[in-house]
Amino acid sequence: MRRVAVVGGGLAGITAALSLADAGCAVVLLEGRPKLGGLTHSFERGGRWIDNGQHVFLRCCTSYLRLLERLGVRDQVRLQRRLDVPVLSGRHSGVGRIRRNGMPAPLHLGPALLSYRWLTVAERIAAVRGALAMGRVDRTAVETDAQSFGEWLAAHGQDARAVEALWELIGIATLNARADDASLAVAATVFQLGLLERSDAADIGWSTVPLQQLHGDAAARALASAGAAVRLRARVRSLDEKEGGWAIEGETYDDVVLAVPPEDAAGLLPDDAVSLPDGWAAALGSSPIVNAHVVFDRVVLAEPFVAGVDSPLQWVFDRGAEPGGQYVAVSLSAADALIDVPVADLRELLVPALRQLLPAAADARVKEFFVTRERNATFRPAPGTGRFRPGATTNRAGLHLAGAWTATGWPATMEGAVRSGEAAAASVLNTAVPVPDAAS
Repeated sequence: MRRVAVVGGGLAGITAALSLADAGCAVVLLEGRPKLGGLTHSFERGGRWIDNGQHVFLRCCTSYLRLLERLGVRDQVRLQRRLDVPVLSGRHSGVGRIRRNGMPAPLHLGPALLSYRWLTVAERIAAVRGALAMGRVDRTAVETDAQSFGEWLAAHGQDARAVEALWELIGIATLNARADDASLAVAATVFQLGLLERSDAADIGWSTVPLQQLHGDAAARALASAGAAVRLRARVRSLDEKEGGWAIEGETYDDVVLAVPPEDAAGLLPDDAVSLPDGWAAALGSSPIVNAHVVFDRVVLAEPFVAGVDSPLQWVFDRGAEPGGQYVAVSLSAADALIDVPVADLRELLVPALRQLLPAAADARVKEFFVTRERNATFRPAPGTGRFRPGATTNRAGLHLAGAWTATGWPATMEGAVRSGEAAAASVLNTAVPVPDAAS
């Protein structure tokens, strides 16, 4: 029986470990933290389970949905019947909506773009033209990866208002980067697969339970049932090549899957394991996300979520009713300017912004305000970073890579992480990566 160590218990490692165990391998998953789940986890605070960040997915995330099915938790997520995003302004009243109709792509978004409240008529027409042009971008070309998404938008008639109120509304949350700082190739992946190629691809889904329950706890059960061993608080500090295999802490394995952050992987890999430029892991960089958690003394948000324009707020999510109130979470991606801001200063910035964006919050009392931060939430998808993203198969037999930062073609999303785990398992088994269905 093939003996495989999977190093890292995030979504990539969980996916690889389950796939390999299901294929009959003897799998040991080694995770340095005290629980599985990686960057999608929860913690308990004051009797309430808090997700470290608000993670959503789209209907086109077929690999992620397949993982949820394998974990037995598909019924613990909610998926919109049709894409519908309420967009509120911090300066003006009313609601703009990005929603699809029942027409085939790309006609499904035409009426929404042509009636979008927060753009002028000229900007709406330009946006439709821009969307059609985006559908023709070759996202696999090296020159596309080298180009800035922001530069492309400007060259295709998208002014600063359109970028802020439409393109970045979607782009910042999925890319964790502003348009000027993002690769066109990664942006094109998001917009083509998520919005332009299938009418239902961008329907939004989210967990109805704490992420720890959805991912980490469910994975622990599924791995145990599949016969895989899970060792927590087992940080791997060295990897040694032995004849016919690899040694970790004195145990030898036929194969090792490194499903850890790029800097950690670079520290464990032999020098010639990947054919990438020197300093590739540092060149990938990282981008932070900040989440503010606010409990009001009344219900202030009637929708599951809203997006914001003309505001420091990006996305605001309903996190559930509280006795005599409501808990909402504010998600702030590409948060370089906010990652080190003290909690008191963030409260001073964000609470007034919430009052401006949500009319029901205007005179509501804040009962609690706290912040979670992920300094290295994702790799930074800057122009040209594609050449620093390795594939699942390395130059050394028996050594494989997984992680949303590897060459999945996707930005650093839950879907990208799961796809990387599938690719790593296929690399171990020396088989083709499973062919996604038409929705992906």
